[in-house]
Amino acid sequence: MANLKPLKSIGGGQPPQEPQRPNNPAAPAPQRATSELGEKPPAWAPPPIRTLEDTGLPKLNLVDLVLKVLYFRGDMVGHQIGDVLKLPFAGVIDQIIEFLKREKLVEIAAGSGGLGEASYRYVISGKGIERALEALDRTQYAGAAPVPLADYIASVHAQNKDKKPIREADMLKVMENLIVSKEMLDKIGPAANSGTSIFLYGPPGNGKTTLSEAIGRVILGDDMWIPYAIDVDGQVIQMFDQVNHVLSDDQTPVKYGTGSVADSRWVRIKRPIIIVGGELTMESLDLTYDPINKFYEAPYQVKANGGMFLIDDFGRQQVSPHALLNRWIVPLEKKYDFLTLNNGRKIEMPFSVMIIFSTNMDPRDLVDDAFLRRIKYKIEVGNPTPRQFRDLFELMCRIKKIPFSERGLAYLVKEWYHKYNRDLRFVHPRDLLSQLRDIADYMGVPPTMDNQELIDRAAASYFVEL
Repeated sequence: MANLKPLKSIGGGQPPQEPQRPNNPAAPAPQRATSELGEKPPAWAPPPIRTLEDTGLPKLNLVDLVLKVLYFRGDMVGHQIGDVLKLPFAGVIDQIIEFLKREKLVEIAAGSGGLGEASYRYVISGKGIERALEALDRTQYAGAAPVPLADYIASVHAQNKDKKPIREADMLKVMENLIVSKEMLDKIGPAANSGTSIFLYGPPGNGKTTLSEAIGRVILGDDMWIPYAIDVDGQVIQMFDQVNHVLSDDQTPVKYGTGSVADSRWVRIKRPIIIVGGELTMESLDLTYDPINKFYEAPYQVKANGGMFLIDDFGRQQVSPHALLNRWIVPLEKKYDFLTLNNGRKIEMPFSVMIIFSTNMDPRDLVDDAFLRRIKYKIEVGNPTPRQFRDLFELMCRIKKIPFSERGLAYLVKEWYHKYNRDLRFVHPRDLLSQLRDIADYMGVPPTMDNQELIDRAAASYFVEL
């Protein structure tokens, strides 16, 4: 798409806040987190886990989880069990192991030794296998111990409050490699500040997706924490997704005053930007239950909490636009969403997401005015002006290391746009120059816009005459 020239930008951050453990109000206030290397601590970080009670999970749930891990993986050293469950051995796993030994569900492997119980090797017993199979009949989840739903909800609120207003300089910073008019920038900025919903429409090839990603970058701010999984009364919802979630560049352990570290059941990620297109269905917007493994996967909008959710090619999904917009009425207005468990129970989830609908179709052909009124900002992304088109060609020539030529551009516009009454598109300079370079490499000649044969061959292979 459209792209913007480099301009001065500013940045900023949020002051650190005290981490909280929402499901245990009687617990003492946790100490301030600090980074291992003395860097600025995160605004929010998971409190440390020191005892079984700190996990917020029933003891028997953790017992079953340890047995399933041993059943699947065979004998394991104590600290390895803790690594899989993302829980400390001292104070948590050791208590579970002690219970399992007492109940004759696990044994210490012959020849096992080391300094302390964390170094002993444990093996599941026949009785333990029977219990593990019973647990697996309920759910085969055997990964990081889940976090209580209440803790997750509190974390979303804590990490998404008090966002600083977005200024013009912030928008310019994320769009410094884009060519965008001030008029367009003045529409996008307030829309991004709303943090709610945007409807982008206009002809294809003008960068609505690129523009959406730029909006995502400016609204997101600091990295955030999400749990690997969430517990809802013994049922597990898998949250962390290596496809849609990107690990934070800063994985420095967060330490507390006593030397304890942040709860390892949480992972620090960049705020998510999740993009879906024509493959989106109504079913994918609710909890997905795996009948074989017997646990759930969080839907797109939950994985996008704290970030941005872009529905691209809106109107081309299998579900009708009317039904899709109707799905978002409550979340957009109330800031929470309802999801359905396999047993029919409804659970409430926070909806802290900037949602963007992007379409090449005429909005009037998709939905009526009543529905469009529920979308806060409607922005048309039109074709570039001749000046913007020229500036974008020059910019892309620099990026692709192809000499820019005013004469070559004039020839291209005259022969391949004016003659065919073809509209300019923001995407054309990038695509045409890529094809020009491919053709030049094949012919063994320098890529240059002064070569009219290269321009003709690139345009002829790019444009389709209908």
